[in-house]
Amino acid sequence: MERALYGDRGFYLRERPSGHFRTSVSAGAAFADAVLTLLLRVDAELGHPERLDFVDVGAGEGVLVSRVLAAAPSELAVRLNVTAVDLSARPSHLPERIAWSQTIPGGITGLAIANEWLDNIPLDVAEHTAEGPRLVMVDTETGEERLGEPPHPADEEWLARWWPLSCVGARAEIGRARDAAWTAVIVRLARGLAVAVDYSHPVDNRPPCGTLTGYRDGSVVPPIPDGTCDITAHVALDSCAAAGERAGAISTTLSTQRDTLRALGITATRPPLDLAHTDPRGYLRALARASEEGELIDPRGLGGFGWLQHHV
Repeated sequence: MERALYGDRGFYLRERPSGHFRTSVSAGAAFADAVLTLLLRVDAELGHPERLDFVDVGAGEGVLVSRVLAAAPSELAVRLNVTAVDLSARPSHLPERIAWSQTIPGGITGLAIANEWLDNIPLDVAEHTAEGPRLVMVDTETGEERLGEPPHPADEEWLARWWPLSCVGARAEIGRARDAAWTAVIVRLARGLAVAVDYSHPVDNRPPCGTLTGYRDGSVVPPIPDGTCDITAHVALDSCAAAGERAGAISTTLSTQRDTLRALGITATRPPLDLAHTDPRGYLRALARASEEGELIDPRGLGGFGWLQHHV
C-alpha cells in the first residue's frame, strides 16, 4: 500500500485527487469558509499572535489553503503563515505566499488540519482464524489473497484494545500507523488546535469485514495495490484521539462533520422565496450555496465524517 500510493510511480505522486473522488474541499467554498471561522476562533484563543500558522496536512491540490487565504480578513491575512503539506509536486497555480512542504513543520502556533489524510496512511489488514489473527497478503498484480504470519505483537495489542476480532473470518484494519501519523502532527503543535476529518467508526461498531476500498475515475474498484488507484480505509479516530492525548493534547473533542459545521455556521438554510422576485440572481446564488452546505452536512454522506479536535 505504501509503494502503491507513495512510491516512485505511486498513485498520489502521479495523480490529482479531484480526478478520482469528491471531498468536502472540492464540494465548494463553504467548507473553506467554515475552516476560516475555526481559524479566527483559534486566533482569538491565542491572543492574536504576530504570526499565526495555518497548516494543511495532505493538501492535495492546495485548494483549501488557497481559499482560506483569499477569504481571510486583511488584519488576519497579513499575520498568516500558510503551509501546505503533501508529497506531490507543488501545483503551478498556488499563490507564492503559500509554502509547499513534504514534511510537517515544527513549532506550529495556530491551526493544523488534516482533511481525508489519515484514511490514506498505509496499513495492514488482519483476518481472524482459529489460531488467532493473521496478516492478509495480496498479489499486487492479480489481487489474489492469502493469509500470512501473525501481526507484530504491538499490532496484536492494538487489535485487542481497538478492534477485537471475535469470530473466524472477521477482518480488521490495523490502525497503529494512523495513530503514529496523528501523533506526528500533535508533537509539532506548540499552541493551538489540530483537526483530523475523515471517514471513521467507533470501537463498539467496527465493520466486521473492514472498509478497504479502491477508487479510480470516480468509481469504486478492487483495492489492488498496483499503483493504478487510490486505496483508502476508514479511520479509528477514537484510537487516534487516545494517541493524541498520549502525545500531549490537553483537550479532545470527537464529533461529526454535521454537528461541527453547523456550530461553525454551515446550516444549509434556503433563501426566502421572496428574494427570487426582488433579486433573482442573488436568490440563485443563495440557493446554490444552500445546496453546497447541504451536501457538507448530510449525515448520510460528508456530514457523517468524524471530526477529531485536539487543543494543545
